[in-house]
Amino acid sequence: MSTRYQEVLDQIAAEPKRWLVTGCAGFIGSNLLETLLRHGQQVVGLDNFATGHQYNLDEVQKTVGPEKWDKFTFIKGDIRDPAACEQAVQNVDYVLHQAALGSVPRSLNDPVTTNDVNITGFLNMIVAARDAGIKSFVYAASSSTYGDHEALPKVEEHIGRPLSPYAVTKFVDELYADVFARAYGFGSIGLRYFNVFGKRQDPNGAYAAVIPKWVSAMIHGQEVFVNGDGLTSRDFCFVENAVQANILAALAQPEGVNQVYNVAFNARTTLNELFRHLADALGKNGIVYDKQPVYRDFRAGDVRHSQADIGKAQRLLGYKPLFDIVQGIEVAMPWYTQFLR
Repeated sequence: MSTRYQEVLDQIAAEPKRWLVTGCAGFIGSNLLETLLRHGQQVVGLDNFATGHQYNLDEVQKTVGPEKWDKFTFIKGDIRDPAACEQAVQNVDYVLHQAALGSVPRSLNDPVTTNDVNITGFLNMIVAARDAGIKSFVYAASSSTYGDHEALPKVEEHIGRPLSPYAVTKFVDELYADVFARAYGFGSIGLRYFNVFGKRQDPNGAYAAVIPKWVSAMIHGQEVFVNGDGLTSRDFCFVENAVQANILAALAQPEGVNQVYNVAFNARTTLNELFRHLADALGKNGIVYDKQPVYRDFRAGDVRHSQADIGKAQRLLGYKPLFDIVQGIEVAMPWYTQFLR
């Protein structure tokens, strides 16, 4: 574990604070909730269950136990409702804003709703946080912001043109955050996630992420579909790395605030390599998958290659990812095999 991350975990455990996690019933949000409760924090959660699930909250409750769970307060509400945002930030120290409508294909099919949630909802949250005098506001940004900028690895200061409505919304969030720092002196940190994966990531639905979708198909003996030739590459980031980045960002030193950071491992894995990693890990968990992947057309709006430079987060936040793609899959696979059967 990075020295800085351990210091921060010890600090919050010694001096518990009150946190708001929006999207707390979702994938990353529920992992943040679990970590914060494990370390004795008071947590408020806001979710409307549009993409999150009650069973994620139930699993966190079972994992942390009744004493720690009693420190959690849930608000069922929508970030598009300013009143819900105002209620959620009351007496909160730190905000981890994860609520959003993800997925490039979803945004191409329904740009209006994606805009409404990711831009109007973001604006509602940052206004409520500003008005409540929140100590720090950390929000989920996205690697999609790099758009058609082809140079690798991706460096925060150099982006291209967006390739999807989703990418537009995430870039606008960064612009709003910058304006709020300049116009109102309200500090924030954006975290550009790169293909986060791990337990409680939903394998179902048209917009499911590739890893849980493939694992679910493999477990059930179904075909695995690869968009393109399998040489498309991504910088896959295990969810525990993303949790670390959020908590470090919430307690960042002043020079680290009003920035955006890449959150990844700084490695490239092709879809063909990913397929083999998943099949190997499943085999170690007693499930043999002997089918070959089925290749089909490239997906609209997708970038060809993605890899993050994480030097800025290392320097200013003390970020040190602990899990590479293979380690993350090995940790997550027992969960997948238990919950995706």
